[in-house]
Amino acid sequence: MLDTHTHAWTHPTRDHPWVNGPLVDVVDEFSVDTVYPAEKLLADMDAVGVDEAVVVGYPICEWTDNAYTIQCVEEYDALSGIVMLDQFADGAADRLRSGMATDGILGFRLGAICPYDRMWETFDPEVNWLCDAIGETEFWEAARETDALVQLLTHVDQLEQVVELVETYPELTYALDHFCHADPSVSPEAGAFADLERLAEYDVAVKISEVVHRSEEGFPYADMHDHVRWLLETFGRERVIWGSDFPNVSDDASYEESLQWLEHVDCLSKTDRKWVTGRSFKSLTGR
Repeated sequence: MLDTHTHAWTHPTRDHPWVNGPLVDVVDEFSVDTVYPAEKLLADMDAVGVDEAVVVGYPICEWTDNAYTIQCVEEYDALSGIVMLDQFADGAADRLRSGMATDGILGFRLGAICPYDRMWETFDPEVNWLCDAIGETEFWEAARETDALVQLLTHVDQLEQVVELVETYPELTYALDHFCHADPSVSPEAGAFADLERLAEYDVAVKISEVVHRSEEGFPYADMHDHVRWLLETFGRERVIWGSDFPNVSDDASYEESLQWLEHVDCLSKTDRKWVTGRSFKSLTGR
């Protein structure tokens, strides 16, 4: 079993200080320890039967500081990583190539839902800098050269931007996080969420991750099950991917709950669950 969306971070140091004030405040509310290194993540994985995980860069330090994500994948065979990059920065293409040269780094994440001047500090679905990022052709060429997974944190109201990016670079592989921040009020049959159908013809997967926070109900988060069904019908089980977003969801759920809710989704067969909890991501990334 593979958890495609976890986080880990270590103590602040002089070289890697905690600078993201809003995130520092948030981690104090988690049920896990304020410092949550790879060793604790692996112990929690073992307790619920998760064999492998992807550590997504955690911007508690300066948000393009990928040192700890890289350390995690270098030290533990069970962990892969997604780094955080600023595609507008000087040398961004080289930083991408450098990150991808580390065995176990699978790609990079862009916070399209974040204001560029407050990256990973707050969310605003009205921002549109992703459209400007499309013009960074050297960066996207480096993504193609390195076969990097392009992971996007976006909102359903920003899907026009995502479509423009994917249509401009259709040869890349993409994963969209957290139901594209849809909540139960966003119908899976029409409106913004249904705009995802325009991406189904491309190499795009959607993560059914962070369901604990997307749902407005308690376990098993039944108000999001129709979204899972629609995604399976639209993208196929090969491109629907589970991730826990642990320990970010630990303020409202245990790690076990962030996994076991899948067993309560009527449209998911046992084979489907095997796909969404491992096979689909491995197929997507060629692992």
